[in-house]
Amino acid sequence: MPNYLPYPNQPERETKPAAGAPVSVAYLEPLESKSAPEGEPRGVLEYVQLLRGHRTLLVAMLALGTGAGCLVSWLQTPVYEARSYLEFQSQGRGEAGVLGDKDVGGGFGPENFLQTQVRVLESRSLRKRVEDKFASEPVAEAPPGRLRRLRKFFGLAGPAAPTGHRRSVEVAANIVANSRIVEIVCESSDARYSAAFANALAHEYIEYSLESIWESSSRTSRWMNKQLEHLKTNLEESENRLQEYGRENGLVYTGAEQSVEEDTLKQLQQEYSSAKADRIAKQSLSEIAASSQGDAIPQAADNGHLSEYTRKLADLKQELAELLSLYTPSHPRVVKVQAQITALENALAGERKVIRKRIDNEFGAAERREELLAREYEKQMRTLLDTDHKSVYYDVLKHEVATDRAIYDQLLAKTKQVEVGASVQASDIRLLDAAEVPAHPTKPNLPRNASFGFLFGLVGAFGVVVGREFIDRSLRAPGEAPLHLQVPELGVIPSQRYFPQPRDPRRPSGSVEGGDGAGFELSSWQDHPSLLAESFRSALASIMVAGAGATLPGVIMITSAGKGEGKSTVASNLGIALAEINLRVLLIDADMRKPHLHDIFDVSNSWGLSDLLRERSALDSCPVEALSRKTDIDGLSLLPSGPGTLSIANLLYSRRLADLLQRLRTEFDIIVIDTPPMLYISDARVLGRLTDGAILVIRASKTTRDAARAAKQRLVADGIPVLGTILNEWDFRGKSRYGYYTNYTY
Repeated sequence: MPNYLPYPNQPERETKPAAGAPVSVAYLEPLESKSAPEGEPRGVLEYVQLLRGHRTLLVAMLALGTGAGCLVSWLQTPVYEARSYLEFQSQGRGEAGVLGDKDVGGGFGPENFLQTQVRVLESRSLRKRVEDKFASEPVAEAPPGRLRRLRKFFGLAGPAAPTGHRRSVEVAANIVANSRIVEIVCESSDARYSAAFANALAHEYIEYSLESIWESSSRTSRWMNKQLEHLKTNLEESENRLQEYGRENGLVYTGAEQSVEEDTLKQLQQEYSSAKADRIAKQSLSEIAASSQGDAIPQAADNGHLSEYTRKLADLKQELAELLSLYTPSHPRVVKVQAQITALENALAGERKVIRKRIDNEFGAAERREELLAREYEKQMRTLLDTDHKSVYYDVLKHEVATDRAIYDQLLAKTKQVEVGASVQASDIRLLDAAEVPAHPTKPNLPRNASFGFLFGLVGAFGVVVGREFIDRSLRAPGEAPLHLQVPELGVIPSQRYFPQPRDPRRPSGSVEGGDGAGFELSSWQDHPSLLAESFRSALASIMVAGAGATLPGVIMITSAGKGEGKSTVASNLGIALAEINLRVLLIDADMRKPHLHDIFDVSNSWGLSDLLRERSALDSCPVEALSRKTDIDGLSLLPSGPGTLSIANLLYSRRLADLLQRLRTEFDIIVIDTPPMLYISDARVLGRLTDGAILVIRASKTTRDAARAAKQRLVADGIPVLGTILNEWDFRGKSRYGYYTNYTY
């Protein structure tokens, strides 16, 4: 709560308690909203608090549910439970399989196998075999049921008691976790019969398993022998077709399962690749010889004649150069050397021509060889393709023969295995623990039934409480009004039924408390240190800082959405709280249809607001004693409503009302106006326009959200500032889920 800034020139009033007497002070603070908005899930703590608010219903439902569970347990017939255990030493019976070693189903694991055996143990056929063994035993007389004994105890007539009964048993099988052990559970009203049935079922299952192995092995052996004869015939026919087809088409295969044509084609492919590489090399030399000088050819570099000719030509050219430096070109020696150079150049050109010719011939030979090999390769390829086409069907026949032979060999081995297994029978199941006669019944389970009854009672109480919570749309607790109205919550007034009626200080101590003017409307004065009085002072602290900082509104209107919500109680106690801080306070009873403040303060209502509004005299000249009546509380004056009139609307709409309030502002520090309910009568809306703010009083568990929202919207639409709300008659010890209160003494 913000700090209250005291007004200037207002000395604090000291209240001294009697000497040696402790003063008890109770304090109630309005809390911020902790409830979830509509449509959003609520917290667990809120539901717990909600159930605490309905403790009587919760206890009654829990007691009823627990009692019903106990009664059901008492009326039920006792049931005894016996258990026996079977151990499976292997996963399955391999003798019954044909294509698998241990797994008949293909892909099933140990869990699937044990689940199958559990279904077998619970089957009707196996149970009937066990029941037939007990059919010859005598039937015992049925024990008297508790319901029949209860009827006999109360002397009620019922059906005649049966002379005998058919023993019934419930059978269930369960797999023990992480093991190959199966638990057999038998439940019956006869303890001995449940144990005997569990043991008999285990032994009967073992015998049934051995019979199944024998029958399965016998059927499998007969079937496999027939299949062997058929497979043997098919294998012989497949081999004959394979040999006959090979002879007719001349198919000859090497030891590596390859034909002669394939070997020939492989050799031709190697020769063709070699010839193609040789042709490329020869073609490269031919192109070099055709596009360059003869000396660039490798063959020319290795030729001795070309090397000799080249050396001599170089020497002659050197000699010619020396002679030309001494002689003219026509000199005989120069002419002679020139002739020798020409002869050598012609010889060199001829030799190079011979080399290029030889290279061209070699290239032509290589090209021809490649062409011939390519033709032969294509021919052999066509031959091989024709052979491969014939070999397709040959391979099919060969694969068919291989498949028939493999199936025949495997089935032959399995047949021998089944024949051996059928002659030697062994069970892989043994009785691990036999069932013992139970000493105590397992049903009915009294703690469990009582717990279920308790739980059902809790769920039922929760459903009833939450259903009422959602159906009831009234504002019930602190924090709800700000959530739905979007205005501050100025104060929370606890319910008056938790407080004794205060004593009226105006009456002698020996007189009867109360009287015409006594009641909770004067709690702030009559019971100064009580929780109820402190709640009004807390609301006053909120009002003093609402809207305008530390400036207290001059005229405040107290209104509500409907009637009976405690406007007059709030107005009178707020007036008393304001007077306690040395303010000049005026209470105006503006409810001229149903006035109440004059009864609270024991003031005559023969003259009041209606008279001032009807008169024509100037208000400025009227003394303050003519405008209000003093009460027994220092600093608090009252302007009663006055005699009733039929023209209330005309009086409120008159200009004189505004003048009256303006005149009263000069005489009093604060004016509190008690108005009629605004949803039924328009008086509050008319008065509100002349005030500095309005306070909306909400009665807990009575004022609905829609009514409060409509009242607030009308105030806002009329331009009346809404200072906030005050929650009245809050049941802080009952159904509330919010807030807390403390009571301490100092």
